Amino acid sequence: MSEPAATSAASGSPADAATPPFLLPSQVHSPRVPARASADGLETTWGGRWEEEGTYAFDRGAKRHEVFSIDTPPPTVSGSLHVGHVFSYTHTDTVARFQRMRGKAVFYPMGWDDNGLPTERRVQNYFGVRCDPSLPYDPDFTPPFAGGEGRSVKARDQVPVSRRNFVELCERLTVEDERQFEALWRRLGLSVDWSHTYQTIGERARTVAQTAFLRNLARGEAYQAQAPGLWDVTFQTAVAQAELESREYPGFYHRLAFHIVDADAAAAARAAGAPVENDVDVCIETTRPELLPACVALVAHPDDERYQPLFGTTVASPVFGVKVPVLAHPAAERDKGAGIAMCCTFGDTTDIDWWRDLGLPLRAVLRRDGRMETETPEWITSPAGREAYAAMAGKTTFSARKALVAELAATGEMRGEPTATTRQTNFFEKGDKPLEIVTSRQWYIRNGGRQWTNPASGADLRAELLARGRELDFHPDFMRVRYENWVGGLNNDWLISRQRFFGVPFPLWYRVGDDGEVDYDAVITPKESALPVDPSSDTPPGYTEDQRGVPGGFVGELDIMDTWATSSLSPQLACGWLTDDDLFTRTYPMDLRPQGQDIIRTWLFTSVVRADLEFGALPWRHAGLSGWILDSDHKKMSKSKGNVVTPMDLLERYGSDAVRYWAASARLGLDAAFEESQIKVGRRLAIKLLNASKFALSMGIPWDTDEEARAAAPAPCLDASVVTEPIDRAVLAALADVVATATAAFERFEHARALEATESLFWTFCDDYIELVKDRANDLGGTHEAAAVRSARAALAIAVDTFVRLLAPFLPFVTEEVWSWYRTGSVHRSAWPEAGGLRQAAGDADATLVAHAGAALAALRKVKSEAKTSQRTPILSVRLVVAPEYEEAVGAVRADLTEAAKVTGSFEVATTAEAGAAPVVTAVELGQAPARKKA
Repeated sequence: MSEPAATSAASGSPADAATPPFLLPSQVHSPRVPARASADGLETTWGGRWEEEGTYAFDRGAKRHEVFSIDTPPPTVSGSLHVGHVFSYTHTDTVARFQRMRGKAVFYPMGWDDNGLPTERRVQNYFGVRCDPSLPYDPDFTPPFAGGEGRSVKARDQVPVSRRNFVELCERLTVEDERQFEALWRRLGLSVDWSHTYQTIGERARTVAQTAFLRNLARGEAYQAQAPGLWDVTFQTAVAQAELESREYPGFYHRLAFHIVDADAAAAARAAGAPVENDVDVCIETTRPELLPACVALVAHPDDERYQPLFGTTVASPVFGVKVPVLAHPAAERDKGAGIAMCCTFGDTTDIDWWRDLGLPLRAVLRRDGRMETETPEWITSPAGREAYAAMAGKTTFSARKALVAELAATGEMRGEPTATTRQTNFFEKGDKPLEIVTSRQWYIRNGGRQWTNPASGADLRAELLARGRELDFHPDFMRVRYENWVGGLNNDWLISRQRFFGVPFPLWYRVGDDGEVDYDAVITPKESALPVDPSSDTPPGYTEDQRGVPGGFVGELDIMDTWATSSLSPQLACGWLTDDDLFTRTYPMDLRPQGQDIIRTWLFTSVVRADLEFGALPWRHAGLSGWILDSDHKKMSKSKGNVVTPMDLLERYGSDAVRYWAASARLGLDAAFEESQIKVGRRLAIKLLNASKFALSMGIPWDTDEEARAAAPAPCLDASVVTEPIDRAVLAALADVVATATAAFERFEHARALEATESLFWTFCDDYIELVKDRANDLGGTHEAAAVRSARAALAIAVDTFVRLLAPFLPFVTEEVWSWYRTGSVHRSAWPEAGGLRQAAGDADATLVAHAGAALAALRKVKSEAKTSQRTPILSVRLVVAPEYEEAVGAVRADLTEAAKVTGSFEVATTAEAGAAPVVTAVELGQAPARKKA
C-alpha cells in the first residue's frame, strides 16, 4: 500500500518528501492494546494531551495557499449552548479535521459574540441592575445580586447604575460565560486553536469596527438620516429590516366615517359606486384607530373608478375634524375592505411609502416609549377634537385606543361593532410587543436597499452584491436563492445604530453651536491611530472635557453599533486585520464561512457587504449552511420556544464521539430531528471500533504478563505487498473505493456522505470479513500456510489503520485512542488515506467479493440461529444455493467460509438461474453443539 507522506505536528505540511511507500519503523510500534478497551474517560485523557502537545496549533509559517481558514461563528454567550450548537459546530469541525489531515495548516479560531441586547438583558436579571447613563461612575459599586438570574427582582426594583458600571458588569459576566462555553467545546472535541480567540466587544473588535465605520463614512457608504423607522418600545431601540419577525397578532377592525367636504364630489362618488353613507360619509377600516390624530390622507388606487371623483378633494377626520386630502397611489388595494385606507404617520411601512411618495406632512403622535404625546398636536384645532385628544394624551396605545373608540361610538362615527381579526405584524426578533414606527436620527450603511452607485467599481451596489453571491460557493447550492431573494427584496439601507449601552460606540462627536443646539451635521471624527474611543468619556481632537455639552463645545454620540455591525467583520477580526498584518496575509480571504441557514440575511449578507465595500471582494470562498434541529414534534428547536435540549448530559452519558456521530450524520442545509436513538448508534460504533481494532492489532501478540515477551512482539504489518489472498485483497479494493468516495465527499463539503460510506464498509468489515478470516488470522492450531496468515493479519491491520483515519474527523477520541496503541504522534496530524496505494495493492480484486462472501456466511450461520444452537456447532453437511454472481466469490473464499461456518463434512455449492437472489441453504445436517466452557 502506498503510504502518503506524514505531516508535521506543527504545520500539517509534508514532513519528508522522501518518505518511502511503506511505513518507517519509527512510525509504528509494538501494539500496547489494553486487555479491555473502553470509550469512557477518553475526552479527559486526550483533551489534555492535545492541549499539551499543541495538536491543533496553527502554523504561523504556512503560506496562504497552504492554509485552510475558517470563519467560525462566534456564539452568543448571553445564554447557554444547546444541541443545535453541537449540531452545526460538529459539521465545521469535521471539515477542519479533514483539511488538517490533507496537509493544510488549519486556521480555526473561536470568537465570542458578547455585545448587544441579549447580554444587557442577562446582566439586568443576573445582577439586578439597570443602566442610567445620567448617573456618575461609582468605582466601588457592588451589585445587589450575583447569580440566580435575579428572578426575584422586578424591573422597577432594579438598581440604576452608570453606563460605565453597567458595561463593567457586562464584561464581568461574559468572561464567566465564555469560560463555560469553552469547557463544553473542548468536551465536544472541537479542534479549535484556543490561542486564537476574540470578543465582539473587546478592544481589538472596537478598533476594527470603528475603523471600518470611519472608512465607510469617508467613502460615503455610511450616513445619518432623520427618518421614520421600526422601533421597539420595550427595548427603546431602532430595529433593522433583517431583525424583523412576522407574527400573527390579534386585533379588531374598526369602521370609521370620514366626512366629505365637497358635496358635489360626494354625489359624484356615490354615482360612481363608492360606498358613500349619509350622502357625505366615506368609511375606512382600521386596526389602529388610536392613530387617527396622525392621519394625513385617505388613499385609494388610481384606477378605482369609485373614488376617482374624490381624488384631489378633502375629507374631515372623525372626532378631530382635521381636513386631509383624498389621494391616489398604486399600492392601495382595491379589494381590501372598502378599497380606501387612511394614511397615518405612521402605522405601518405602507404609510411610510405613501408619506414619502405623496409628499405628505409629518404628524407624529407616538413617542419612543410607545405612549401618545402629552401635548395636543397643533393641527387639531376644534375644541371637541382637542378635548378628545386630551383624553388620550400620555397613554399607551392600548389605553388610547380604548378611550378613542369610546368617543367614536358616542359620536356615531364608528359604524357597527369592532370585528375581530388576526393580522401579520412585525416584531423585533427578541421582542414581545409589535413594533411601532418612530421618526428618529439613525446611522445607516449602504447595502443596495436604496439605489446607489459604488464609486470604486462604478456599479449599482445591489447588482454588485448579487454578483458577489454568484461568486460564492454555497453548500448546499440551493441556499443561494435565499441570499438572492433577500438582496433583491431589500427596501432600505442597513440601519446600524442602536439606542443601547453595551456595544461598540460610534467614534463620533458633534459640535454644539453658540446657541447651545447640537449640530448633527457637524461631525467630529478621531484619527484611526487613536482608536478605539468612547465618545461618552473621551474627548474629540482639539477639545477638552470641560467643553462637553456647553455652547461652542461638543457632545459625544451615545448610540452604539448594532451587534451585526461588529459580527459582520468577523473574517477581518479573526484574521488580524489592522492588528496583525502577518496573520492577515496568511489567512485572508478565508476559505469557509459555516453558519445557520436562518442568518443568511444577517450575518452572511452583512459580511459580504462589509468585505465588498472595504476590499472589493468576497471574505471567503465557501459558505456551509447547516439546517435546523427539530424536536420530537418536528418543530424548530429554540430557546424562545422552550424545547431545547442541553448537551452536557448527553456528552456525559454517551460520550462525545457518540453525540458527534449523531450531528455528523445530517447533511448540510437539511433539518434533522433530535433522536437519542441515533446517539446510541454512535456509541455502538465507537465501541465497535475499539473492539475490532483490538482484535486486528492483537494478531501474533503473546497475551501474557511477560513485558519482555510483549516488547518483542512484532508490530502490526502494514505492508500491503504481503496481502495475497483473494478475500484480503478484496478488502483493500473496497477500502480504496470508500477512501475515494469519502475524499470526494469532503471536498464537496458533504461530510455526512463521507461518514455514511465509511460506516457502511466498516460494519461489513466487522460482520463479514473479520468473521471470515479470524481463524486464519489467529492460526491457533498452526495449520495454515504462513503466507495466508500474514495476508490476513496485514489486511486486518491495514483496514483498521484506514478506518481509524477515515473516522478521525467524526470520532476524534476513540480514533486517537486506537492510534496510540500502535502509532506515534496523533492520528489528527497523520495523512488522510489515499485510494491509489490501496487500489494498486488490491490488483484486479473485486470489492464486491467481501459482501458476497459475507452473504454466503450469513446464510450458513442463519440455519444455526433458526435451530437455536451455538454458532460453534459443526455443520456435518450442507447444500448452499447461490446466484451466478456469487459463484466465483464463494469459490474464492471456500476455505475461509468452511472454517468460519464450522463445516466439517460435505459442502456442496449449487447455482440458481435467478440473478440477484441471496444465498440460501437448501439442505443441512448439524452436529452436536460443543459443551460450554465453565467460567
